[in-house]
Amino acid sequence: MTERGILIVLSGPSGVGKGTVRKAIFDSGEMDFAYSISMTTRKMRAGEKDGVDYFFRSKEEFEALIESGGLLEYAQYVDNYYGTPLKYVEDTLNSGQDVFLEIEVNGAMQVRSKMPEGVFIFLTPPDIKELKSRIMHRGTDEMAVVEKRLEKAVEEIKMMRYYDYAVENDKVENAVNKIKHIIESEHLKVPRVVNQYRKIIEEM
Repeated sequence: MTERGILIVLSGPSGVGKGTVRKAIFDSGEMDFAYSISMTTRKMRAGEKDGVDYFFRSKEEFEALIESGGLLEYAQYVDNYYGTPLKYVEDTLNSGQDVFLEIEVNGAMQVRSKMPEGVFIFLTPPDIKELKSRIMHRGTDEMAVVEKRLEKAVEEIKMMRYYDYAVENDKVENAVNKIKHIIESEHLKVPRVVNQYRKIIEEM
């Protein structure tokens, strides 16, 4: 019987650099897991591609999935929906492959309630001043939206206590290395490997 994969959830406040860190982890090619692409109703930004960065859907399409139970989690954030397709995650974990989710805080809490066995990592900014600077330097939002995002980020940081690990994103390479070590350690936990040794003993 194939051992079930590990669900890895990377979350944190808007502007902390979740997407940058996630991309660096995958670009390194050192970890073997599938990235579960989130679904959103927000508009596509310059350089983004549907099915690569996000699954971009209309509000009506998204709400239909909510009603049918087709999402592992979803949240409404700054007037847009974000969510994770459920079937893909379950199928991939059952195949024995790890799944990496990069999602917002509200969505992560829903995943925690449904799959508490997952590994939940909170990416933190060095400080609030730096976080505001990162949000402003995106250059994609009006100042009123920036302030709204910053207020939301402060509330999200308070949710850190519900996660398993906190990783400061001072430098991308530092954050990436810490996350890799967390995942490697999780694979060595006794509850995850004990069944393999039970089978070995039974076959002796």
